[in-house]
Amino acid sequence: MFGALRHWFDPEKQPTVGRTPDYRFSLANERTFLAWVRTGLALIAGGLACAQFLPPLGVQHLREVIAIALLLLGGLTALRAVDHWARTERAMRLGTELPGSKFPAVLALVVAAGAVLLVVAVIVKAAR
Repeated sequence: MFGALRHWFDPEKQPTVGRTPDYRFSLANERTFLAWVRTGLALIAGGLACAQFLPPLGVQHLREVIAIALLLLGGLTALRAVDHWARTERAMRLGTELPGSKFPAVLALVVAAGAVLLVVAVIVKAAR
């Protein structure tokens, strides 16, 4: 585990594996990483916004649950981004298949479920 973390923080000190990939692919991998980091930051900002500005909902502590879920999901997204970046870079250097990921589908399902939960909460509050 710590070997993988070392790749995240100090890639220059690690022995180079494989061949250096075409720089365009490395830059594309970096752009994907940055897009995932932006997604993580957006989720964190959404969590903070829910905690600070969302009025109390019909279900007790639902606002706090949503805020904490968004904050945790944002942090997980950022961690997943750096892990995927490192695994993709390694695969390109070794000429192997790029790593697959179920994370985008899981993230989309969690966000959609959260949206449904919010719709239900708004309807419950409006019905009162």
